[in-house]
Amino acid sequence: MNSFYVFSGKKIKRFFYICAAALLAAGVVYVERGNITVFSESAPSAIYSVPTEKKLIALTFDISWGEKRPGPILKVLEDKKVDKATFFLSSPWSKTHQDIVANIKNAGYEIGSHGHKHVNYSTLSSEEIRTQITTAGTVLTELTGKEPKLIRMPNGDFDKRVLQVANDLGYKVIQWDTDSLDWKNIGVENIVKRVTTKAHPGDIVLLHASDSCKQTHEALPLIIDELRRQGYEFVTVSELIGQGSAEGKEVRDSAWLNNQLEDAAGL
Repeated sequence: MNSFYVFSGKKIKRFFYICAAALLAAGVVYVERGNITVFSESAPSAIYSVPTEKKLIALTFDISWGEKRPGPILKVLEDKKVDKATFFLSSPWSKTHQDIVANIKNAGYEIGSHGHKHVNYSTLSSEEIRTQITTAGTVLTELTGKEPKLIRMPNGDFDKRVLQVANDLGYKVIQWDTDSLDWKNIGVENIVKRVTTKAHPGDIVLLHASDSCKQTHEALPLIIDELRRQGYEFVTVSELIGQGSAEGKEVRDSAWLNNQLEDAAGL
């Protein structure tokens, strides 16, 4: 008895998209193979998450532009009684929006640095990297009365040299394990789904409070409610790090490749 399978055009198209994404990732692995290895334990590394069995999660918000989004986001956090979160602020923005910086500080949220110029620091000389980090640190210290010890590099870009300079200056470089993709304005439902399905104990979640991200304040209440329903407690990045040794790894690792596969395949 002969048997056969019927595949829909949509499934076949999706299959080829996934295959193409896999081939793309494989090509990246080959071309960037010198960058994919995890840093050695003795070398400075970026923190993506913290291994813990406790259902703790850190919501983080980057701000480098605009003044329309921070207020609504702070209001959501207040209304939902989330008193632990971390904001990464660029220093030029902070200088021109000192009232918003004061509101974040007075609300008790943790403030980290998002650098000075919003450029890829891996393209700068070591001295320029040092200048960018110290300039931002000076501005934020003057505005908040507290020297930042955490930094998220502009665009999340770094290399081993950037990590070494930051480490020498006493900073921990903070990345993320869950990217909400709110910066792509992919829709409230999609933002909520990405965060609430990818979240895990010890996770650091990337969100934004810049004006270019127009849906974050709408997605945030739903994210908070669902994560609480799942049993999560919100903490600052520093509190999360205090739970144990944080996972340090290079930007182009397996998690990075998985994200490329998901985006290429439209997952």
